[in-house]
Amino acid sequence: MTGRPPPEGYLGASARVRSGPAPELVDAGYGLELADAPLLRRGLGLADIAHVIGASEQGTIPAADARALLRALLELLGDDAWERGIDPRYGDLVNARERLLEQRIGDAAGWLNAGRPRREASRVAFRIALRGGLLELCEATVRLAAALVALAARERDTPMPDYTYLQLAQPTTAGHWLLSFAYPSLRDVERLRSDFDWTNRSPAGAGGVNGSRFPADRRRLATLLGFSEPVAHTRDAMWQTDGFAEVAWHAAVAATGASRFAEDVEIYGSDEFGLLRIGDELCRASALMPQKRNPYALVVIRGAAATLLGRATGVLAAQRTPSGRTDNLLYAYGEVCGAVELAARTLRLAAATAESLEIGRAAAAHALRSGFAQATDLAEQVSRSAGVDYRSAHRVVGRAVARAADAGSGPEALDSAALDAAAQDVLGRPLQLDPEIVRRALEPLDALATRTVAGGAAPEPMEEMLHECRAAVARASAWHAEQSAAVAAAESKLEALARAGHPFP
Repeated sequence: MTGRPPPEGYLGASARVRSGPAPELVDAGYGLELADAPLLRRGLGLADIAHVIGASEQGTIPAADARALLRALLELLGDDAWERGIDPRYGDLVNARERLLEQRIGDAAGWLNAGRPRREASRVAFRIALRGGLLELCEATVRLAAALVALAARERDTPMPDYTYLQLAQPTTAGHWLLSFAYPSLRDVERLRSDFDWTNRSPAGAGGVNGSRFPADRRRLATLLGFSEPVAHTRDAMWQTDGFAEVAWHAAVAATGASRFAEDVEIYGSDEFGLLRIGDELCRASALMPQKRNPYALVVIRGAAATLLGRATGVLAAQRTPSGRTDNLLYAYGEVCGAVELAARTLRLAAATAESLEIGRAAAAHALRSGFAQATDLAEQVSRSAGVDYRSAHRVVGRAVARAADAGSGPEALDSAALDAAAQDVLGRPLQLDPEIVRRALEPLDALATRTVAGGAAPEPMEEMLHECRAAVARASAWHAEQSAAVAAAESKLEALARAGHPFP
């Protein structure tokens, strides 16, 4: 297949071009298509096998030619060594396969084009590759969600401060903080399931635009290939791109969620915060500074999220073409599947990070009690006990906190006397609150016990959310197992039919 130029007129009898392609076109165009050969090879083989079986059942392909084709296609399916000898001057992988089959079995190879253009096989192969990648990404995302839920259950009642703008905010629990990442991961799973359902539809049998004089049973072809159903509209089946753009974006969204988790973990795990620690196996030492333990996994996660955002933008930008063009999918095959693969690796790394995470309970409790995280609770209690509006209570507590901070004191300085002094300045009168009421308002555990609103950090709503998340993880795991088994069974059955020669009419 190498070492000689393409024959004169190799583009076909109707082509006016009588010489080989320009080397620049080979390098930038055909070479690009062939770079996706490892991605598309198996799917092209399955697409061709299904086409031969379906066309034979319709009486289109003679039985002898069909058997010869199936034998040759099975040989190609099980051997990728032939790809290394492809001459890119002959075009894409579909052309190369057809030429090789002609060399092996002669004119019988010509039946592969009966009623279908070159791009139909590529579209089928792309979806086969993409659905496998989506199942892997779903599995990785479920793993991350499951790890976060398990850790949240373990740390359900572990007090820690929550932060907004990296400033001490209010009391929370480590479990509540962790669930704030589990829920987005579970939403990622739902988006990816929808992407799988969209991808797992068959373009086979669509023909060039709207079918062919050769009969085709599109539902039978879909079944043979393990797709749930045919794409409804034949022209749309060949040229639709919106779903592929969504896949790239959803891969980026899932990685971005993992990146947000990694950002928090890196900050909270720093020496300045010291609230948590990831496993040593996810870190690496500085080559220069012996004291450093660099959380390298978190860097990888953040970089992948940024890369995926760029890829998703590029995939969407490439779709801005008229319909019936190749350029919107020429780059999409490798970019979309590559994005899904990168996202899966990233989510698996994020899951391993979550599985290794240890909360520094003593450090978290100290950080909570040494700052002014209970200021909001104190203001709310002032409003309730002193009968003043909340904004006035807010100003009183704010004045008291400012005075304590200026004096270098901590929350222990916020006693009844300090509130009376602040209230005198703000309201023109003291509050005269019971010292015990003030003390309890500053107690983090008491504050957490009041967070009984749905979705709050108190034990009861936390248990409800944990139950909900565990159930969602179980459903997603079952769905993944079911779909993976169905795809594997369909592909194995198709190969078995080909090996058996299929009972052609």
